[in-house]
Amino acid sequence: MHLAEMKIGKSVEGKDIRALKTVNKAKNYLYLLAGVHGDEVEGVYILQQIIDWIELLETINIPLIIIPILNLDGYCAGTRINAHGVDLNRNLSTSDWTADYTEEQFNPGTKPLSEPENEALVKLFEQFPPNFMISFHSWRPLLNYNGECKDMAEFISTFNKYPVADNVGYSTPGSLGIYLPEKYNVPVITFEFPKIKKNKSLKEIWEENKIGLLKLFTSDILLKRFSNS
Repeated sequence: MHLAEMKIGKSVEGKDIRALKTVNKAKNYLYLLAGVHGDEVEGVYILQQIIDWIELLETINIPLIIIPILNLDGYCAGTRINAHGVDLNRNLSTSDWTADYTEEQFNPGTKPLSEPENEALVKLFEQFPPNFMISFHSWRPLLNYNGECKDMAEFISTFNKYPVADNVGYSTPGSLGIYLPEKYNVPVITFEFPKIKKNKSLKEIWEENKIGLLKLFTSDILLKRFSNS
């Protein structure tokens, strides 16, 4: 399958942020996103494996927009934050956004959407409305769902056995998991992979997740969301 490449904006340091899109027009799209936190290489790796798989398919019935790495400067530097020192997943314009923070890694910026990476993301949402989002992160094994998508999180969990939860145990003001349900009434799964360790490689993390992820793309549980798109 051919995925058309788009340049959707620039990072703080001027790097081109790229996205991939299925070529047919649609009413709304499944978004796949990684690299919001630059030091979470696990999600970037897993999403690249999904891209490689999709490109081998002759057809897929779901309209897709994929952002392989949002926080390019952080990814190159190996840092969670972007080049302004801002956590992009605390910088979106949600009802609970706050300028207060206790740790530098959670710096929300001077105001919502102060960062060019998030400006680019929101403009993309406006141009190509989302229907559902999977955002790939790494912390500890967890499928965190926001909005009406518990069934999809549980579907994936039957394969990888990750816990399913509607919160991560602490508040995340200004996060994508709050922004999309509030702004678009669109659900989000924040897919938390384990961090790579001496006894677990990127390849092994992919192996424990690939069946569930790839089956999701052809499952009725996901296809029905796009039946009228």
